[in-house]
Amino acid sequence: MKRTIFVVEDDPDISRLVKHHLEGAGIATRLFPNSKGVIAEAIRQHPSAFLLDIMIPGEDGMELCRQIRATSELAPIPVIFLTAKAEEVDRLAGFDLGADDYITKPFSPRELVARLKAVLRRFEPPLTHQKIRMGELEIDSGAMSVEVQGKPITTTATEFRLLEYLASRPGRVFTREQLLDAVWRDTSYVTLRSVDVYVRRIREKIEQDPENPRYLRTLRGVGYRFEAPK
Repeated sequence: MKRTIFVVEDDPDISRLVKHHLEGAGIATRLFPNSKGVIAEAIRQHPSAFLLDIMIPGEDGMELCRQIRATSELAPIPVIFLTAKAEEVDRLAGFDLGADDYITKPFSPRELVARLKAVLRRFEPPLTHQKIRMGELEIDSGAMSVEVQGKPITTTATEFRLLEYLASRPGRVFTREQLLDAVWRDTSYVTLRSVDVYVRRIREKIEQDPENPRYLRTLRGVGYRFEAPK
């Protein structure tokens, strides 16, 4: 089945450029000049990913991302920002909302295609199927699902990959650099602080008290460790 990407971009020249290169790579596109109607169409069509500019008329891309993550049918779908806002504070704000990647303008179309494909690969279920059960937490790698106390928890593809990677190696300590290499692989565009943002988001979803986590522990000055509750 051909993948479809929803591109929300108010600059028609950039929209045409993105469409040309994505469709040249075999990826269908739907273009939107603003956020109007995006959520309703996405619920109907269920795209493979969203590519969002931030500075668009009306509700900006950050607010649109927030709505995507708050909509249960859409929350797991990858979100990539494509924007001129290049400061680290903007990147971290994007990741804090649950973005899976953050690409700044001007951009290389070939790099855009490569990074989109990398994000989509994170969303693919692994070839080996395993279930991890620890305490009140259950992670199903085949279904890419997480449950806490038997209740489903919605995660993004990147959040799931990071959680699964740590949970499948309980007791091992990983530096932020090691986690970047393992989960993101292409680390040239992700900062170490981005790992902290994702860890915080995961804790907010799986921990009863995110400030005093049982599962996802911090080793100050070193990195993170997944710990099976005793």
